[in-house]
Amino acid sequence: QVQLVESGGGLVQAGDSLRLSCAAFGLNFESYNMGWFRQAPGKEREFVAAINLNGRSTTSADSVKGRFTISRDNAKNMVYLEMNSLKPEDTAVYYCAGVLSGANLPLAALYDYWGQGTQVTVSS
Repeated sequence: QVQLVESGGGLVQAGDSLRLSCAAFGLNFESYNMGWFRQAPGKEREFVAAINLNGRSTTSADSVKGRFTISRDNAKNMVYLEMNSLKPEDTAVYYCAGVLSGANLPLAALYDYWGQGTQVTVSS
């Protein structure tokens, strides 16, 4: 059974940093491109960042460029999201997801597996 388990969320102040982690179980992790998405109350789920199979290629949303960094450790079946200079508008539930296809990684509908999410709240 495939499981993606996020951790590291919390309540922080604007300007602070957080590191989200996602542990993958039950899948051949090295075969999956990985992404982070987020969903704020009353809004649709949106793309945050994605990373390819070997970690050498990443892409991120304009809203987080220069502040958030995605990385992965294939030896540990882990993917991370380092979030710096957090803003109140970053407040959302953050989801980890995995997809076999490397095409169009920002498109949530293509992802095969999803975690349950971790809440990030940024106060002003």
